[in-house]
Amino acid sequence: MPVPTQKPVKKPPANVRKSGGKLTAANAEAKLAKLGLRTDMDLVLHLPMRYEDETQVFTIADACLRGGQTWQVEGVVTKNEIGFKPRRQLLVHIADETGDIQLRFMNFYGSQVKQLAEGTRIRARGEVKHGFFGAEMVHPVYKVINEGAPLPASLTPVYPSGEGLPQYILRRAITDAMKRVDWTDTLPAELVRRMHLSDFEPAVRLLHYPTPEVDEHALMDRSHPAWTRVKFDELLAQQLSLKRAQQARRSKGAAALKKVGQLSKAFQAALPFKLTNAQQRVLDEIRADLRQQYPMQRLLQGDVGAGKTVVAALAAAQAIDSGYQAALMAPTEILADQHFRKIAAWMEPLGVKVVWLTGSLKKKEKTLATELVESGEARLVIGTHALIQDTVRFENLGLVIVDEQHRFGVGQRLTLRNKGNEGAIPHQLMMSATPIPRTLAMTYYADLEVSVIDELPPGRTPIVTRAIDQNRRDEVVARVHAAAQEGRQVYWVCPLIEESEALQLQTATETHQLLAEALPDLNVGLVHGRLKPAEKQAIMDAFSANEMQVLVATTVIEVGVDVPNASLMVIEHAERFGLSQLHQLRGRVGRGSAASVCLLLYQSPLGQIAKQRLMTMRETTDGFEIARRDLEIRGPGEFLGSRQSGQAMLRFADLETDGWLVDQARDTAHALLHDPGSAEIVETHLERWLGGREEFLKV
Repeated sequence: MPVPTQKPVKKPPANVRKSGGKLTAANAEAKLAKLGLRTDMDLVLHLPMRYEDETQVFTIADACLRGGQTWQVEGVVTKNEIGFKPRRQLLVHIADETGDIQLRFMNFYGSQVKQLAEGTRIRARGEVKHGFFGAEMVHPVYKVINEGAPLPASLTPVYPSGEGLPQYILRRAITDAMKRVDWTDTLPAELVRRMHLSDFEPAVRLLHYPTPEVDEHALMDRSHPAWTRVKFDELLAQQLSLKRAQQARRSKGAAALKKVGQLSKAFQAALPFKLTNAQQRVLDEIRADLRQQYPMQRLLQGDVGAGKTVVAALAAAQAIDSGYQAALMAPTEILADQHFRKIAAWMEPLGVKVVWLTGSLKKKEKTLATELVESGEARLVIGTHALIQDTVRFENLGLVIVDEQHRFGVGQRLTLRNKGNEGAIPHQLMMSATPIPRTLAMTYYADLEVSVIDELPPGRTPIVTRAIDQNRRDEVVARVHAAAQEGRQVYWVCPLIEESEALQLQTATETHQLLAEALPDLNVGLVHGRLKPAEKQAIMDAFSANEMQVLVATTVIEVGVDVPNASLMVIEHAERFGLSQLHQLRGRVGRGSAASVCLLLYQSPLGQIAKQRLMTMRETTDGFEIARRDLEIRGPGEFLGSRQSGQAMLRFADLETDGWLVDQARDTAHALLHDPGSAEIVETHLERWLGGREEFLKV
């Protein structure tokens, strides 16, 4: 089967005009490229988001009688004037043999006034409204035509577009590309037949230009067989690419970390608790991977408080036992410090040198730390993004652990992975406290092995969650006081206001002041992102030591903070937070034996999405169920965080409704990759759907 070449987009005609000026060929090409439309096949696969029915014309009388909907009418301009009350606007009257209607344009150009001169015949499409001066359409879509001009035979596609790129330019570019492109089906006919799929060319042509008799509802909700074919092809390309990336990694060399020796055994024996069955199962999976001579690429996921850190530390112990260094990178200094204190307390009594490396270290401290890392004296290095700086060199890095991996970009993870010795890639263990729904794991994480800690350590008490209107704030303050009098500690989290960090800080500062005044007998602390690391740490230490009863905080405490005595969490303006963040914040309590409560303070009235989020938080503490609902609400783009910066997102398939297709695409990809005779099919399909973007999927 020949590999279809990706032809570059031909330049649109230079004389194309847009409202208010000229859109040159170079401009149009740049705007198309900004949408990712660089080749003919890119254009052909740029599918409509909706359709307009321009296949029928209604009489003006009919349209005015029915009103309230979108109608297309045709008539001759009888009057054209610029009005100035209540503001400058263009008023155009058109008439046919049954009546007349006014077209009103609030924003218009001089060229439109000339274009819509009296005596001009036009077709206008818009919603008919009955105003003070009779029936009218406000800002209708219109075109100048000759009498008897034929109507379109198919629905008119409306494409996702960018600023300054009119639909007619996109339509023309796509129509032209469809004449030039190689339509050869990338899938074997037998596979298409066996899976009851539509053929590629008819499916795509129908989606661009559906005839009026096609079920418009099936087109819009993307359940039409033509959509099924496109979605399957897209999912198959993604599965092929990620699985092939996984195969490529396995062909590369890595140090086989075979020894579970003295350190690992002493470490596990010294722990004041026994690993849960889930922790032990996951540890066994990781240990088996580390013994291989190809690099491990494993995602360790578990709910808040499931005990991922101790599993990661035991993996690091295996690397150290085997004569290699390990590195743990966390996204924030608070989280990195939490790991450092916990793991150093476990490791250093066993003779392991653990080094702390972060951007806030003084130059002298940083120099000493990097020397210890380069000499190999430091066997475990824990820190933030500082680990990936050029000045940090390892003697023999064998294992990289990345916590909250979705908070790092692809480039950052790749830089750390490349710090291994030449010819060997370190094993990589990524951790996430945001559980990933099955369909998401099967698509976006298809290149990874996934381990799940699916049980909490014994002794953890369930957290009761309540949603409370801001009007009952005084009751909440009284509840905080009562908890502190009983010897418990309290977090009070202020909202994340994305528009302004300064505003967020002000909110936290004001809340701290109000609580300090309302609770004069308690020590109320404040921690936020603008504090220096040393100040931040001093406050956290005071809270951990129970010298402070209430801690007002911004979301810097979202992950990693572990104070077992804290049993009450108040989240102010909870409607401003996402589900994943609410779940992470709630996980800061319930870490000890005391009954714990999370109060979600909200501001009425609530929007529909905010209602769904708060209801979910009240109904369940199961991170996987929360993640599933979060995916429903937000979609995969937001859910994945920084991973998307290195990955082509799914444009057509929907993970909630198309899970069955994900299964089929995965099985088909597996079969094609394990059949030597299908190599050309794989290449052809990937070229069509990813067209050179495949390298982004390989981290």
